[in-house]
Formats: sequence, structure tokens, C-alpha cells
Amino acid sequence: MTALHIVHLDRATIGPDVSLTKPAAPHDWVSHDRTAPDEVVPRLKDADVAIVNKIALRAGDIAQLPRLKMIAIAATGYDKIDLEACRARGIVVSNIRGYARHTVPEHTFALMLALRRGIKGYSEDVTRGEWQRSERFCLFTHPVADLNGATLGLIGTGTIGGAVGRIAEAFGMTVLKAGRKGDSAPPPGRTGFDEVIERADVISLHCPLTPETRGLIAAPEFARMKPSAIVINTSRGGLVDETDLITALDDGLIAGAGFDVVTTEPPAEDHIFMKNLDRPNFILTPHTAWASNEAMQVLWDQLIGHIDAFADGTPTHNLTSL
Repeated sequence: MTALHIVHLDRATIGPDVSLTKPAAPHDWVSHDRTAPDEVVPRLKDADVAIVNKIALRAGDIAQLPRLKMIAIAATGYDKIDLEACRARGIVVSNIRGYARHTVPEHTFALMLALRRGIKGYSEDVTRGEWQRSERFCLFTHPVADLNGATLGLIGTGTIGGAVGRIAEAFGMTVLKAGRKGDSAPPPGRTGFDEVIERADVISLHCPLTPETRGLIAAPEFARMKPSAIVINTSRGGLVDETDLITALDDGLIAGAGFDVVTTEPPAEDHIFMKNLDRPNFILTPHTAWASNEAMQVLWDQLIGHIDAFADGTPTHNLTSL
């Protein structure tokens, strides 16, 4: 078998502590920490296999890469890859599945607990000396609420959303699984979307970004929420209208929000989230919910398995065969 020429375009998206094993199949390997859009085609011109995470490969790029036979995505999302162009060329496109089943739910609960218990606000109070100057043994400057007895509204109940639901039940929460927005008759085991929005103390999003889910939660939904509710998004930027979210916090329509994703990443300095980082009831983390060392190792091992399977003529997780 002819050795595969494999090019990894964005090595820096994998943590430094991950063991980067290589395929068993004959190959040569080129790695770049990062690749600018105008460098994609030149770097892949002789590649049989491209490894990418957040780098786009559109129809125009693919047309200039006649040797390309496989795209191995080091992530689950594939919206930056033109699948139709790949399908027309017979290019295998394999993504990663299930690797974040523990890390994203844990991050979701880290945000949830921090907001419900006022952790950010109280920590800042101590830093400013508020506790030290208090005449009491404790402060009551931020509300504190238990998860036990609260209602969790899940929007998206795949592998990750399902895991979040199971953890919530262990905390003693009531879990509502939302039906599709606009569906007047949700299937058994689901609760109407609007009812979930109205009843939930915590709303947590775990669904892909599609034309149907973009702006899934915006001003009309915030207006229906409990003023004590918090919104968690560890899924995709764009599911929640970001300007409407900040307005909802301004107007007291909701009690807090914890986000790990933004519509444009990294966000610009003038992004509305960047202007609200000092809020005690708003937490933004830099798209790290997926990035435990354990999860990244699972991701990498699965990716290498995809390349070996492709080399053996039995592609796995091939999106262009769907």
C-alpha cells in the first residue's frame, strides 16, 4: 500500500498533554499548529488525509485538492466542511462522536452550581474585602439556591444532554425534556417547548446549530422564563440570541447565565459578552467544556482509529455515506 500523506492543519486545538499516537497504516505526517485560510489549499495540495478541527473546507477548496481522499475532523461538528462537495468526489469525512460524554456534563454542572450558589459574586466580594468588613459571620449579598428540588429543562437529549439529565436526577432535580419548538404535540416523554421554558429553574442547551435552532432562545423565550431561572449553554454559539440574553439580565427577566460558547470564537473585544464579564450572575468560559485531558485523549484515539479504518477500506463515522 502506498503511504498516506497526512496533514494536520491545527495541532494547537489539541491540548499539550495528549498523547498524539500515529496511525498503524503506512504514512508520512506533517503537522501545523495553526493554518490561516489562505494557507489551507497550499498545505493540502499533496495530502491524502487532512486533519482539521475548526478549519473550513468549502467546495472551492476541495476542487483544488484532487489528491484528497479523507477529511478527519477532530470534533463532532462538521458545519465547516462542504459535505456535498466531498460526497461528489467520494471523499470520506469522519467525525468524532461520544468523546465528550463526561467532560461537557461536568462543565455544565460547574456553571450551574456556580450560578445557583452565587460563587462568582461571593468570591469577588471576599476579594474586595466585603466579608472582612461585615458585622456578621456571613454575607447575604447574592441569592443562594439548591439544585435539589429544582426543575431542569433540557433542550437536546442526545448523549450529552442525556448525561446531564442523569446527573440532575442524582442531585434531586426534576428533569423536563423539551420537545421541538413549535411542535404542538410533543412525543411521549417530552414536554412542550414553551412549557419547559416557563417551568424550568435551569435551562440547559445540548443541541446542534442548524437553521432551525439558530436563535432558538431569544426575547420571546426570555419573557416567558421565571425571573429566578438561569440559562446554560455549553453546546453551540448562536442557539441563544446574545444581545437578547444581556437585555434579559439587565431587565431581571432571568437570574443568570453561564456560557462556554459564543457565535464568533474567539469573540471580538467589542462583543456584548465582553462588555458584561464583570456581572456576578454571568459566567463565560472559553469553549473549554469539551477539553478535559481525558476527553481529548479519547478524541485523538478515535480519530486515529478512523484513519486506520479508512486505510483498511472500511471507513468509520463517514458522514458522506449518510
